[in-house]
Amino acid sequence: MKVEPKIVAAITAAVAYYMQAQATRAAVHAPVVRAPEPSKPTAPFSAWALSGRQSMMEMRRLWQMRLAR
Repeated sequence: MKVEPKIVAAITAAVAYYMQAQATRAAVHAPVVRAPEPSKPTAPFSAWALSGRQSMMEMRRLWQMRLAR
C-alpha cells in the first residue's frame, strides 16, 4: 500500500490542530489556583492556664453533683 505524503501531512495537521484546540479549551476552563491561606497564630502552651481550666471544670462538676456544700 502506497502512503501519500499529502494525506499524511493533512492527517498530522488535523491532529495537531485538534490537540491545540483541546489544550486551549482546557486552559480556559481550568480552575483558579489560589495560594493556601497562612495558618492562624495560636497561643503558646501554658501549663498554668491548663491547670486553671482543669480546676474550673472540676469545681463545676462538683457543684453539678451537689458535693461542694
